[in-house]
Amino acid sequence: MTVPNLTTALSGPMLYLERQILEAQPSIEHWFRNKWQEHAAPFYASVDLRNAGFKLAPVDTNLFPGGFNNLAPEFTQLCVQAAMVAVEKVCPEARGVLLIPENHTRNTFYLQNVVALRGILRNAGMRVRIGTLNPEITQTTTLDLPSGDQLTLEPVVRSGRRVGLPDFDPCAVVLNNDLSSGIPAILRDIDQPILPPLHAGWASRLKSNHFTAYDEVTAEFGRLVGIDPWLINPYFGVCGEINFHERQGEECLARWVDGILEQTREKYREYGISQDPFVIVKADAGTYGMGIMSVKSAEEVVNLNRKQRNKMAVVKEGMSVSHVIVQEGVPTVENVNDAVAEPVVYMIDHFVVGGFYRIHTSRGRDENLNAPGMQFVPLAFESNCQAPDFDCGPDDAPNRFYAYGVVARLALLAASLEIERTEPARLAA
Repeated sequence: MTVPNLTTALSGPMLYLERQILEAQPSIEHWFRNKWQEHAAPFYASVDLRNAGFKLAPVDTNLFPGGFNNLAPEFTQLCVQAAMVAVEKVCPEARGVLLIPENHTRNTFYLQNVVALRGILRNAGMRVRIGTLNPEITQTTTLDLPSGDQLTLEPVVRSGRRVGLPDFDPCAVVLNNDLSSGIPAILRDIDQPILPPLHAGWASRLKSNHFTAYDEVTAEFGRLVGIDPWLINPYFGVCGEINFHERQGEECLARWVDGILEQTREKYREYGISQDPFVIVKADAGTYGMGIMSVKSAEEVVNLNRKQRNKMAVVKEGMSVSHVIVQEGVPTVENVNDAVAEPVVYMIDHFVVGGFYRIHTSRGRDENLNAPGMQFVPLAFESNCQAPDFDCGPDDAPNRFYAYGVVARLALLAASLEIERTEPARLAA
């Protein structure tokens, strides 16, 4: 498998981190096996990572990943095998699954993801139909995609405590819809398992809850491997009762920005890092790269202009932002084909099944890359070397990708804890 042309400005702590992970590989895998016996892995997830050279950390975890079409074809068999494990846990008879996507019928890039996901489930031995919650689609509708693929969308119907299609009674529902606008009544209180569960959607999920769980996971992992958890974990704080239009909560936001910047400066001094820290301010709920800004001082969040406030005030589905998470910014030192890059790792159940680099030619190393104009380059997970030696060091591509997979699985474990602790009763009406 071809490894993309990757340029990484390496420094000591990152090599140290990778070496620690490689040397502890047997202990790490044993630790993960025990954790997955105690906790149920999410059905699937993707994790955005940032490699700063001196640290490697997740900055976002998506429980309804929408980029399966960006994975290299070589990953397909891994995806299929993992999907078989995931579905058989809740649907051992495997008589069929109903896949419910987002309502983005005009976003052909997203629809290609649905095609890829359908193919994975079919190859895993499932009968798959695509059910839609889009109120504009009232009858069976076939979409022709530029790739030559077709998607047939059918309105979801409910009968008693089951959902499906008029001639299709699935044993499980697979959601590829993050429920940003709330939980549809048609999916409430049904007998079939829903993967992921409804309370994993943005109607009830908070990024701050995820990173609180990640704090716990990395503290334990740091003791296991013998590393400072900060090397794999960004600082964060939460500011509630924000109203960007009315300029409410600016003082709270400024305090958190100052606090996170100072914590980061202390770590930079400890590790001899000379660059200036920054923070990312983003909505505590929501995705698609909306409601995000990068700042280097508290003054920047106090003096937002109208355009900036409007950008931060709403996220996907027009949902208003009232809580934000202030997160230590992790710069990326990776470049693919002369573009700033960040790795995104995909998992099904508790298995790493692939990933890609998100690249952006007009964004900087301290900016959000999940923005219009981004592109994707398949990321190759070659077989990792057994141990670092003269011929195979921690900075070699296979070992670099193993480290990515470990940190991504730590975020996946945090998501598992997060889902367990999110009460279904919190679901928005």
